[in-house]
Amino acid sequence: MQLAFCLYKYFPFGGMQRDFLRIAQACQARGHAIRVYVLEWQGEVPPAFEVVHVPVRALFNHRRYRKYTEWVQADLARCPAGRVIGFNKMPGLDVYYAADPCFEDKARTLRNPLYRLGGRYRHFAAYERAVFGSDSRTEILLITKAQLPVFSRHYGTPPERFHVLPPGIAADRRRPADADEVRAGLRAEFGVTGNAFLLVQIGSGFKTKGVDRSLKALAALPDTLRQRTRLLVIGQDDPKPFKLQAATLGVSERVQFLKGRGDVPRFLLGADLMIHPAYHEAGGIVLLEAMVAGLPVIATKTCGFSHFIAEAEAGAILPEPFDQARFNAEVASTLNDAGQRRRWQANGLAFAARADLYSLAERAADVILQRPAREPGSR
Repeated sequence: MQLAFCLYKYFPFGGMQRDFLRIAQACQARGHAIRVYVLEWQGEVPPAFEVVHVPVRALFNHRRYRKYTEWVQADLARCPAGRVIGFNKMPGLDVYYAADPCFEDKARTLRNPLYRLGGRYRHFAAYERAVFGSDSRTEILLITKAQLPVFSRHYGTPPERFHVLPPGIAADRRRPADADEVRAGLRAEFGVTGNAFLLVQIGSGFKTKGVDRSLKALAALPDTLRQRTRLLVIGQDDPKPFKLQAATLGVSERVQFLKGRGDVPRFLLGADLMIHPAYHEAGGIVLLEAMVAGLPVIATKTCGFSHFIAEAEAGAILPEPFDQARFNAEVASTLNDAGQRRRWQANGLAFAARADLYSLAERAADVILQRPAREPGSR
């Protein structure tokens, strides 16, 4: 069967993009053909994937996304697919993978009411309603149960259309037998020697992920501890405003920004602590990747996967509303307590050995392929 996957942008280091790739490859392994509609594709194209670059432009993103949808729907009318699977919210989907939080909820709780008068709001609200509305037929793949009541509250979505997936940790994130050697090599490469500490924050979209909060926590460390601590921030984004913030806080020499990269497992093994004080995060797969590598985590409860860290007792989860002083104190106390870090590491590895943290792609493929095939020209 021909499957059509829709996502605005693919790049190798985004969490949603990596989930898309694993799900599409799981479907391909079952004998189905993969076509992908994108505005932009970065990196290598997997074997036998048909990548269709949608040639539309607009001054504003929401208008470009509308043109993308119209172009894709016209192309599907010419070249039908048995299923249409979306990784961004848009009309006409058979299955949607809910990588993003509820737009309507954010618009009503985090924005000025005047925001809802603009064209950007009207576009994204309509596209979300096309997926979650009670009269829609789209099946919805959720990456955490916490998403379900939020969408249901705003849209009255029938519960049978929701499918909660287990996480999808890649096998190369699990702690290997040579972890100590990899750790030593990474720390030597970045000049982390002796009794120095290495913090990592990993994820594209530095503002959303709370990099500003991490820089404040680094600056708030007691002087002797701060001089022993390095922070590596890894992800796809413009680091300039955060470098300026680091300079203002006086920690520029303690921080290094790296672009998204394929050797993230080395950093998970080489670091002493992952910090992830995100403002909002539907999932946060990097938290679980850290846990299965044996790296303790401090994150915010707003992260969809934070409950796994709490259940495993593999780190500290900060409640909402966020308290910067509490985060600062948690980072400092964790760095000063080697015993706590060892306990969190042991707990995380034990949880990783017994819990299903790995089958997201297979379960998603089950839902996609069990749905009745669409008729040519439908929807």
